[in-house]
Amino acid sequence: MRKKLLEVLPEFNEIKNAELRDKTINAFIMAMEKGGWQPEDLPKIPFTLLIKDTKISLLDHIRVVTRICIGMADAITPVLTNRLPIDRDILISGAILHDVGKLLEYKFDGTGYTKSDSGKLLRHPFSGIQISTLAGLPDSVSHIIANHSHEGDHGKRTTEGILLHHADFTAFEPLKP
Repeated sequence: MRKKLLEVLPEFNEIKNAELRDKTINAFIMAMEKGGWQPEDLPKIPFTLLIKDTKISLLDHIRVVTRICIGMADAITPVLTNRLPIDRDILISGAILHDVGKLLEYKFDGTGYTKSDSGKLLRHPFSGIQISTLAGLPDSVSHIIANHSHEGDHGKRTTEGILLHHADFTAFEPLKP
């Protein structure tokens, strides 16, 4: 599964810290196994259930959001350097995993994608934190996952969390009907 996952999500390789990269991959695999998914399912799972018949997959969304985060970090860092420090590896890990909880929140019922029993009780930021913690990722990654969606609107986001939040909504809001 690991090899195939690295093929479909090459952004894992953007994480320079080998330990963080390995834990990020392990978290994704853990969520896939717990949700009963295989790497070949990722291009089929919709990135949201809020847009009927969306043509954007969860895999596409994760990759786009991660690429947007990388682009923002690459634009900010050369100009602001130490005045606005960005932990690029934490940002990328959080971007890859921001919707990992959807692998627990969704299920395929034979005809389409719906909320799983878990998803009826917990939205993906909450199940994503569980996966992140079990995989041994730092709290800074869990913080990004926890606060990327509306659940984080009343809390304080880190710089990386702010970038991810805006990247995520940039890749979502224009698609809403």
